Amino acid sequence: MWRRAIRAAAALAAACALALAPGCVKKRYENPITKDTQQPDKVLFDRAVDDIEHARYEQARLTLQTLMNTYDTSEYLAKAKLAVADSWYREGGTHGFAQAEAEYKDFILFYPTMEEAAESQEKICMIHYGQMDKADRDPNNALRAEQECRTLLTQFPNSKFAPIAQQRLREIQEVLAEAEFMAGDFYHHKGSNAAAANRLGALVDQYPLYSKADQALWEEADSYSKMGPRFRSREGDALAKLVREYPLSPLAADAKKKLESLEIAVPEADPAAVARMKYEIDNRTRPGMLHRTLDAVRRGPDVTAAAKSGTPTMVNPKGSIPASVPVPAGTPGVTDVTAAPVTDPTALDTKPDARLNPPGSAAAAVEAPKDATAAPATGSSPAAATPANGKPAADSSPAPDAKTQAAAEAKAKVKKSKKKKKTDTTDQLKPQTTTLQPQQ
Repeated sequence: MWRRAIRAAAALAAACALALAPGCVKKRYENPITKDTQQPDKVLFDRAVDDIEHARYEQARLTLQTLMNTYDTSEYLAKAKLAVADSWYREGGTHGFAQAEAEYKDFILFYPTMEEAAESQEKICMIHYGQMDKADRDPNNALRAEQECRTLLTQFPNSKFAPIAQQRLREIQEVLAEAEFMAGDFYHHKGSNAAAANRLGALVDQYPLYSKADQALWEEADSYSKMGPRFRSREGDALAKLVREYPLSPLAADAKKKLESLEIAVPEADPAAVARMKYEIDNRTRPGMLHRTLDAVRRGPDVTAAAKSGTPTMVNPKGSIPASVPVPAGTPGVTDVTAAPVTDPTALDTKPDARLNPPGSAAAAVEAPKDATAAPATGSSPAAATPANGKPAADSSPAPDAKTQAAAEAKAKVKKSKKKKKTDTTDQLKPQTTTLQPQQ
């Protein structure tokens, strides 16, 4: 009996392996041009499509390249270029996805008005979306996927792929927000209250659709409460935001009690926030037992808790300064840092080095002559600077400042020492005459 069970399990495993093999599944490739003609370019295109469906990707690309090089005015030219990118996308792997992204970007560059341009941008987004790691690992693919999905929503807002990209963007931002929450929660449990409050507050401001935003606000308020009475107002702001924007949260009742104990007015719940949270509760995805079991061995993140409604954030995150860091009054400077992809890689080679010309030196050099001309010398009155006859005196130039006077004195001393040294040398070289006195 147990032998039959082993054989059945082995047969099932072999069937699953065959089903998952790329060459065993004939996935149909969408052919937008279905005219049944015997034109040579049509024959080449159909042959390439058949090769793509049967996972003969290299052969399909050679056929498509022959079509594009031979029939440069063919109506299949754009479709052939898109099919090359699709062949790399279906082949997969690190190399295949990199080639597919490059081909899709070329297609968008050459054919930006075609309907397939939005599809190409959606494929680029899915390339990085499918390679995302979990929240506690490398976020590079998640950041790239966020950027590409934003590009799709910005350049092709009316495309049929826009709603799909918007939901993908919510899921991507759920993963990025989870990484920030893990860092803030670590600081909170460690006792680094300033760092925890800074992380968690910036997290909620950047990703308000995050599924644990209410918990992040609660821990932010708790961190401020441990930093002393000086941060009482910040604690109240975090609790009020929790009550106002996340009214259906299990922590909303405790937040109201905390506000009453701090003698801070309890705000009213936002009706739009109530409707959004009700929609999320009704449409929440509940993972099954198999999904929870395989979560430990799954490479990608779990995005079942991501929001299903709301507008995702379309701006890059900004770094913030912890509240415990004092800011000098009246001191200009940069108070935030924006992270964005590099758009001009030649800036370091073409632009001058700012460290060689500090911002204050040029302004001081320009303003110094104006101040010296406008203001009289210290210790002299305006009447002393102008004679009684109303004519300016001959020596009415502004008094030099301390640095200029010191430099002039040093230069005079050097000149005097050189002159003295030259005189001594001349005296030594001068011939001496001896006068003989007659003897008496």
